[in-house]
Amino acid sequence: MSTVNTLRSGLIEKILAIKDRELLLALDQLVSSSSPKPTGNNLSEEQLLMLEMSQQDIETGNLISQEAMIARNLEWLKGK
Repeated sequence: MSTVNTLRSGLIEKILAIKDRELLLALDQLVSSSSPKPTGNNLSEEQLLMLEMSQQDIETGNLISQEAMIARNLEWLKGK
């Protein structure tokens, strides 16, 4: 892994020494085009279903405050 870090550090040093704006723009474009793009939706079917169910709970007002949840959990723990 140190070779990756060494390579990265060397590239950074070289890039910092570049004064040519056009070359820097070209490098920026090259790096941007080769970077992995986030897909935005890597959720499983189950996760999507849970999000839909959560949205329905919000819309119907089926909610509980954090304070009420803590009180409920403490009460449950006392019964154990």
